[in-house]
Amino acid sequence: MKRLRPIMFVGTGSDVGKSIISAAFCRIFLQDGFCPAPFKAQNMALNSYATPEGLEIGRAQAVQAEAAGIDCHTDMNPLLLKPTTDKICQVVLNGKPMNNQSAFEYFREEGRDELRTEVNSAFDRLEKRFNPIVMEGAGSVSEINLRKLDLVNMPMAIHAGANVIIVADIDRGGVFASVYGSVMLLTEEERKHVKGILINKFRGDIRLFEPGIKMLEDLCGIPVIGVVPYYKDIYIEEEDSVMLQTKNIQATQGKVNIAVVLLKRMSNFTDFNILERDPRVHLYYTNNTDEIEKADIILIPGSKSTLSDLYDLRRNGVAQSITKAYKSGATVMGICGGFQIMGQEVCDPLGVEGNIERLPGLGLLPVSTKMQGEKVTRQVKFSFLESEKVCEGYEIHMGTTTLLNNAKGAPVNILSDNSTDGYFVDSRCFGTYIHGILDNSEVIEYLLKPYADKSTSKSFDLKAFKEEQYNKLANHVRKHTDMDLVYKIMNEKV
Repeated sequence: MKRLRPIMFVGTGSDVGKSIISAAFCRIFLQDGFCPAPFKAQNMALNSYATPEGLEIGRAQAVQAEAAGIDCHTDMNPLLLKPTTDKICQVVLNGKPMNNQSAFEYFREEGRDELRTEVNSAFDRLEKRFNPIVMEGAGSVSEINLRKLDLVNMPMAIHAGANVIIVADIDRGGVFASVYGSVMLLTEEERKHVKGILINKFRGDIRLFEPGIKMLEDLCGIPVIGVVPYYKDIYIEEEDSVMLQTKNIQATQGKVNIAVVLLKRMSNFTDFNILERDPRVHLYYTNNTDEIEKADIILIPGSKSTLSDLYDLRRNGVAQSITKAYKSGATVMGICGGFQIMGQEVCDPLGVEGNIERLPGLGLLPVSTKMQGEKVTRQVKFSFLESEKVCEGYEIHMGTTTLLNNAKGAPVNILSDNSTDGYFVDSRCFGTYIHGILDNSEVIEYLLKPYADKSTSKSFDLKAFKEEQYNKLANHVRKHTDMDLVYKIMNEKV
């Protein structure tokens, strides 16, 4: 098969749809008989994933790899920044935590060459294994104040010899200025790599924008490869939790009401994607005490800063509402940081997370958690409550959780290596470290069984659903993109 040059999707700004467009092209190239792979040199996100080797990457690249039909790998996202506070990030290099740095510390020239060597080497290894590489930029492509320090946008494109497509979100307005300004702020060498413009999230009659296409092409001297309409009926995992607050519609009649506690530093919110799609369920995200107390099931998610989020839950009354709801008959389940929060205490004597040394937990589980400097990242296979079927998930967490007060061991899961996970009080109260546990039908059915009389709808096949969505996304983007032009661009030298 003929080798294609890498293609890179950069943006006029953040949240213009680069990640989704990249996922779409991963699936398009797979459909067309190629063996594509995603690549993003540097990603900033709390939503991460464990590779088969037990290393950590951004969830967006894991989704793109899934769209490409391959296992994810750290070479697809060699540098991951995980915010711990508004100014501090954990730096994860090649899947392993390196250190915590402030934004000022991270964006400096010292040590930059070493990081650049690492991300460039990751790309070089990936390109030898796959064809083509679908690359993604970060934020705006024209952050000229950070040009010397940039690892992920045009310097990466130049190293890769990639053909660059600028993605612009027309829904937010100002598309002409944002595209033209982005192109004009690039250096002459950088502009040589920009081969196309893709207009994303278009609403309305596309014929009205046809004169605008020619205007953009005349202004920038670059062809518009497509105008992709906004969609509402395709469901791909989101990279950021920004939109979760729009999903806090309160409890409703005729379905099982599930409240996900909306933590300030929530991580891995994709744990709940299957429940959002389950026709038996009404799932909402909230930190409103009344809405929590009305829920049938309360899910406490993972957190990048467990002690800080636990402090907030105690301060805003949510902690009391969760325990009150449990005493009134609701089910409470915690995942990862949520599991830690459900215990008797969370301790941080080494200051791994910050300045809070200890806080009492919700007291629902007889366990204590001590934060440790070593991070656990691995994919796992397990049996849930001694069920025979093998389930799958992954762990990404700091800290060790142990039993208190001579409590009898009552694990939720038995792992394939015969180790145990979590703690089970009863069918209405348990916690686990395993992300993705709700992607297993055995767990979902167990969770919903006590509320079976509330809904007559049936469950659905998550894997088949995901495949359908990737294909729908690819078909949608293909329909509104000049793929002949895309392939022509990818066969040309920069």
